[in-house]
Amino acid sequence: MNNNGNEVQSNSCNEEINGGMEIMENRNERTKNVLIVMSDTGGGHRASAEAIRDAFQIEFGDKYKVFVKDVWKEYTGWPLNDMEGQYKFMVNHVQLWNVAFHSTSPRWIYSVYLAAIAAFYAREVEAGLMEYKPDIIISVHPLMQHIPLWVLKWQGLQNKVLFVTVITDLSTCHPTWFHPWVNRLYCPSEVVAKKASQEGGLEESQIRVYGLPIRPSFARAVLVKDQLRQELEMDPNLPAVLLMGGGEGMGPVQKTAKALGEALFDKETEKPIGQIVIICGRNKSLVSTLESLEWKVPVKVRGFETIMAKWMGACDCIITKAGPGTIAEALIRGLPIILNDYIPGQEKGNVPYVVDNGAGVFTRSSKETARIVTQWFSTKSDDMKRMSENALKLAQPEAVFGIVRDIDELALQREPSNFPYTLTSSFTSLI
Repeated sequence: MNNNGNEVQSNSCNEEINGGMEIMENRNERTKNVLIVMSDTGGGHRASAEAIRDAFQIEFGDKYKVFVKDVWKEYTGWPLNDMEGQYKFMVNHVQLWNVAFHSTSPRWIYSVYLAAIAAFYAREVEAGLMEYKPDIIISVHPLMQHIPLWVLKWQGLQNKVLFVTVITDLSTCHPTWFHPWVNRLYCPSEVVAKKASQEGGLEESQIRVYGLPIRPSFARAVLVKDQLRQELEMDPNLPAVLLMGGGEGMGPVQKTAKALGEALFDKETEKPIGQIVIICGRNKSLVSTLESLEWKVPVKVRGFETIMAKWMGACDCIITKAGPGTIAEALIRGLPIILNDYIPGQEKGNVPYVVDNGAGVFTRSSKETARIVTQWFSTKSDDMKRMSENALKLAQPEAVFGIVRDIDELALQREPSNFPYTLTSSFTSLI
């Protein structure tokens, strides 16, 4: 009788243990939702967001379901739903952008501004969060911290939903990037990390430095220059300069291209000493104009490109404005960089980041740019080699994987939470 009772009790205990194990397994196996909030104010925010999304897929497969969303555009009204258009207008009038950037830097000014926006649109932001039901929120935009964090606090979800920020500016950051409530702040450089600690009010335990997140397909690409040049139908022997106009083909691309075309042609031997690849982005008019010109040196004119890893891998140096994403990609490829412009505010600090670390130079003069490239391709090839080595020292190709692994570790630390294991979302209780 007692034996049977003990057996029944033992079986009952085993069932409870097994049931508990199943519960924990179900909780651990449940696909977690990750919401990456961004805005298309410049191409860097979306590029970083998509890099993080792709790294999650590579590292963790179906463990996470990742959404990349512009919550402002999809859920709010003016002026937030038109930040992209406003940004483009202001950066095309750089002094206007410069004033806007610096005048909103004092804490009391941006705090009042964000509080006013929250008064109008906090409910809409909450609706956006509830639709995607995130377990983890990742901000890759300076205006995507305060209001979502306020919403989480109001709803009592700060200890349930993981919130991290990934800064996409290499050196100069607007103060709105820094918020002391985030669980983690990922900085692309030690300079930014120092600012976050000293000026942003974050503890050192909240801050990690991995570098700028670059899409995995670029960072981990194994490329051979000779093969790339054959594939891209370039001259196999001449050194190549890559001239970038960004996604919109802006800046002094045509003027610089003409100066390069003249400088890279040796009049004494009547032979080219280099070749040019020009990326015009979506500027179809620029493509047509450059293609109509007669060139004395080999020139490739391209529009919007999706294989930048290959074009960078096929070239020996790059000319670009000081966008952080392009700089980070050029460093990974070991390309000496000629910076020919920058957006006041967030890109200004990228110039000394490149120049002071010996990875490139800065000049706005098209003639000076052409002169430097000509010297690199002839009498000062050692300078170009040294800058290439310095660029590789600065490169952080695995940054995006370091970021997603750390986020995963943070998520695991929160596993013994107050969530019922059957919940499909952190926000179910609010619906």
